[in-house]
Amino acid sequence: MNRRQFLRASATGLGAAALSLAGQAGGSKPLRTGMIGCGWYGKSDLFRLNQIAAIDVVSLCDVDRNMLAETVDWSTQRKAARGKIRLYSDYRKMLAEKDLDLVLIATPDHWHALTMIEAVKSGANVYCQKPISVDVLEGQAMLAAARKYNRTVQIGTQRRSTPHLIEARNQVVRDGKLGKVGLVEICCYYHMRNETNPPDTAPPANLDYEMWTGPAPMRPYNSLVHPRSWRAFMEYGNGIMGDMCVHMLDMTRWMLDLGWPKSISSSGGTLVQTGHKANISDTQLATFDFGDVKVVWQHRSWGDAPDPKYPWAATFYGEKGTLKAGVMSYDFTPAGKPAPSIHKDVTYEFEQYPEDRTEKDLERHVAPAIRGHMQDWLAAIAAKRRPVADIEQGHISTASCILANMSMSLGRSLTWDPAAHRVVGDAEANRLLARPYRSPWIHPTPDKV
Repeated sequence: MNRRQFLRASATGLGAAALSLAGQAGGSKPLRTGMIGCGWYGKSDLFRLNQIAAIDVVSLCDVDRNMLAETVDWSTQRKAARGKIRLYSDYRKMLAEKDLDLVLIATPDHWHALTMIEAVKSGANVYCQKPISVDVLEGQAMLAAARKYNRTVQIGTQRRSTPHLIEARNQVVRDGKLGKVGLVEICCYYHMRNETNPPDTAPPANLDYEMWTGPAPMRPYNSLVHPRSWRAFMEYGNGIMGDMCVHMLDMTRWMLDLGWPKSISSSGGTLVQTGHKANISDTQLATFDFGDVKVVWQHRSWGDAPDPKYPWAATFYGEKGTLKAGVMSYDFTPAGKPAPSIHKDVTYEFEQYPEDRTEKDLERHVAPAIRGHMQDWLAAIAAKRRPVADIEQGHISTASCILANMSMSLGRSLTWDPAAHRVVGDAEANRLLARPYRSPWIHPTPDKV
């Protein structure tokens, strides 16, 4: 580490762990790092990691030559690479080198499973964006692979590392200020469903669209697909449920120490924003039944948010008070107001990391959470422990959201058996736990990773 990086890591109490990890990787050598998926969030993750650890960006993989070139330029400017970076369009060739300590995965969701499994097979520890998978069996196979190859896998559900939310968990929930919590309402009211109808065209010359599509169904190329708007289509992800609910459900489970829901029911569809190419729902409600705690989700990509301060958030209703928690702040209000309310805003770290102010496309309020998540990942690798957003936790949160979409599609509630990893008494639902893969790609299974 250089002095600046060491001081930053030490300031968080993880300097020793980071140094220990660097030693494990080869004395004082920087951690050899590769990334698969060099788009918007991939770069955000990579450069937060570079802010807190001594890394050497050795390999980059993307099916878009322009994305690769931009990431090389940024890595060089930020001194994240110590030499010439190897570039790939096929992740299998990159991972076949088996010389990476860390691999970041920030592809579209439909590519998470195959790339993550191959990365842990290659011996790398992995930071994988959420949701971990598009179907339940993929996630089960990813968990099996992480355990089989004994790799540390952190999932990008960074609400678990968000400073003001950690405070809310410790000083409100765990301190007993809420009392018994019986209901949590989680929501997203962002207008994030694409409402345009661009024509289908030939793919741009810089994009290998065949490889971009991979195991997903082949659609005619459309500018909505790449870059960044692929979430408009269920072929590549799980809609707003898989994109936004997974964060708030995961945060709720973490705050309340919840495991798998006992049953999931959901309804909704495209009720208002009709006539567009996007095929994800614009309205959806879901109930995740954890027994004595009910967690209820709602998203609308139209209309106003009931509370403009908390358009993407969780509201915890306890016998002693109410906690509203979102990415920008939290508010605790005691029942009957016998004690002072508590408010805390998002933490920024511009003095320590002034580059956060100017970085293109960076979600500035999320940068400290990503850094904290990366620090926890490195510390977990060094200590040989599970990280705060371990692959198993990512699988539970992701699969629960997938089951909600299945419930909406089937029109009935689903009872989940986590031991058997099956929907109880529902053969039709169980057939949907794995989606078809486009040839020649083969769907992974837990027994063949």
